[in-house]
Amino acid sequence: MAENKPRKSGSSRYPGPAAGPAPWQVPVTLEDIPETGRHFDLEADTEVRAAVAKVAGLRNLTRLTANFDVTRRGMDGLHVVGAVSATVGQTCVVTLDPVDNEIEETIDLTFVPQQAPEPAGDDEAEKPEPRDVKWNDPEPLIGGTINLGALAIEFLILGLDPYPRKPDAVFQPPQDDKPDPGPFAELAKLKGGES
Repeated sequence: MAENKPRKSGSSRYPGPAAGPAPWQVPVTLEDIPETGRHFDLEADTEVRAAVAKVAGLRNLTRLTANFDVTRRGMDGLHVVGAVSATVGQTCVVTLDPVDNEIEETIDLTFVPQQAPEPAGDDEAEKPEPRDVKWNDPEPLIGGTINLGALAIEFLILGLDPYPRKPDAVFQPPQDDKPDPGPFAELAKLKGGES
C-alpha cells in the first residue's frame, strides 16, 4: 500500500460534490488511488479545528487527527478503513464547568457510484422516489470523489457525548424552603371562610 507522510490540511475551498462545503476539505478521487491502495495520515490545523468546533457546537477542539487506508473496490468503487481521534472541549451538563473528552471512532465504509435514476414519464412527478436504504448499503461515490475531511468530521460528531459530565458531577435538585401548597390551596382558603 502506498504510504503518505502526515499531512496538515487547511481549509481549501474545494468545490466538492456535497451540498455545502465541510470545514475540512481533503478530496480524494478514484484516480488518486493506485491498485495497491493508499494510506493517509491527516492532522487538522488550528483554523480547521476552530471551524469544526463551531460546526459541532464544541467549546474547543485541541486535537483532530485521522488515518485512512483507501483501496479500490472493483473498477469504480472505493473502500475506506481508518480511525478518527480527537480531544474535544465540551461543557458539563450538570456543573456547566469545562470538560475535555477523548474521541476515538473507527471507520469502515464502501463507496460505489450512484445509479442514475430512470427518466420519469410525462405523467409522473419530477421528484424521484426515495431509495430504500439498508444498514450496510454502500455510500454513494459522487463524481468519483470522496472527501476524507468531511468523513472525519462526520465520525467525530457521531462520537460526541451528547450529555458530557465531569466524572464526579452529581445533580442536586434545588431545595425549597416552603413546601408547595398544591393546586387547591386557594380553594381551601375560600371554603374555610364560608362556614
